Amino acid sequence: MIEKLFGLKNSGTNIKTEVLAGITTFLTMIYIVIVNPAILSAAGIPFEQVFMATIIAAVVGTLTMGLIAKYPVAVAPGMGLNAYFTTVVASQGLTYQAVLGTVFLAGLIIIILSLTNLRKALIEAIPAPLKYGITAGIGLFIAFLGLKMAGIVQPSEATLITLGDFTEPATALAIGGLILTLILMAKRVTGALFFGMIATAVGGYFLELLKFDGYFSVPPLPTFINLGEAVSGVFSNSLYTVVFAFVLVTIFDSTGTLVGVSEQGGFMKNGKLPRTKQATLSDSFATTIGAAFGTSPSCAYIESSSGVAAGGRTGLTAVVVAVLFLVSMIFSPFISAISMLPAITAPILIIVGCFMMEGLAKIMWNRFDEAFPAFAIILIMPLTSSIATGIAVGFILYPIMKAVTGKWKEVHPLIYIFAVIFLVQMIYFPMH
Repeated sequence: MIEKLFGLKNSGTNIKTEVLAGITTFLTMIYIVIVNPAILSAAGIPFEQVFMATIIAAVVGTLTMGLIAKYPVAVAPGMGLNAYFTTVVASQGLTYQAVLGTVFLAGLIIIILSLTNLRKALIEAIPAPLKYGITAGIGLFIAFLGLKMAGIVQPSEATLITLGDFTEPATALAIGGLILTLILMAKRVTGALFFGMIATAVGGYFLELLKFDGYFSVPPLPTFINLGEAVSGVFSNSLYTVVFAFVLVTIFDSTGTLVGVSEQGGFMKNGKLPRTKQATLSDSFATTIGAAFGTSPSCAYIESSSGVAAGGRTGLTAVVVAVLFLVSMIFSPFISAISMLPAITAPILIIVGCFMMEGLAKIMWNRFDEAFPAFAIILIMPLTSSIATGIAVGFILYPIMKAVTGKWKEVHPLIYIFAVIFLVQMIYFPMH
């Protein structure tokens, strides 16, 4: 039945590989269950409410992706968008309910756009150099994130970034975990990423870096917000630009991740992604339902690339992730302890970053009008810690470069339209 539902053999995979891939993805992104409530509680939303809303949004979005779109991509409330949410509440003196109203409306708009051919056309309109640039940019972004989490690099006033202190126990553990995982990868051990994380966690436990204050807890009851009041708050406060910002960034964050992971997993066929509508509905459903329970917009997660690197090729990987999110409701003390030790997942992010560099070989570097926009994406994503900003810069530069070299007809009209939208957004509505 599972074979028939997901077509495992046709995808060159099996149940064991898919389950290990799902566990790998889950472990690299489980931090969101703790971090998202921590960030949004600063906006006044109760921690327990966001905790449950985060899990509900992740389960809805990831199950939709796994069962309907059948891709090994996980969906959950997005980092960056949650910080922006809190900033809007704090800077404009708004209630969090009104800002949740903007998220709910943004989710409905994204559903409509996903049901039309716009998002599908957008994915297909993105030029090949930008697709490869997006994939590589995401790879550098998550590798850099892994380096920071591990303490291998740290901030510096003189040079912005410098080497960290390798004598720090957590940093030494992360380096040890990285080296062990690299050895397992080089030896072609099945499930190398997963077993690398397990070994690092065991090491952390014996070094007393991983401490458990318990393993189980009764999950809090989900809280449904007053949607009528929340939506009316959007109109009474004229929060239209906030809705626009959420729509734009959610669409491009998710689209960029979807393209990047799909290129990595070989799901793109002649530049097109099969079952695009189903895949793009996943984040819009998660965003809308998540807002109703109390969380910021959801998007496809770049950490899904760790599961793809571990061999995940079908929706079964995503279903495993969704089930683990559901189970996590009762394991919050255990999950909190794991997520508080970044050394466990940081090595995986660094290694996956390497996997995502493959597409760089396909960029025609001798054609400057195609090479530079891709290079700009790769450069901007990790330096701004924003996938959406990197995509925006690429979308703006690509048509400009083509137009000045007399090749403007090679650019799809949608790219011109979004170039203008991104330019306006970056000047007047920047998201930091």
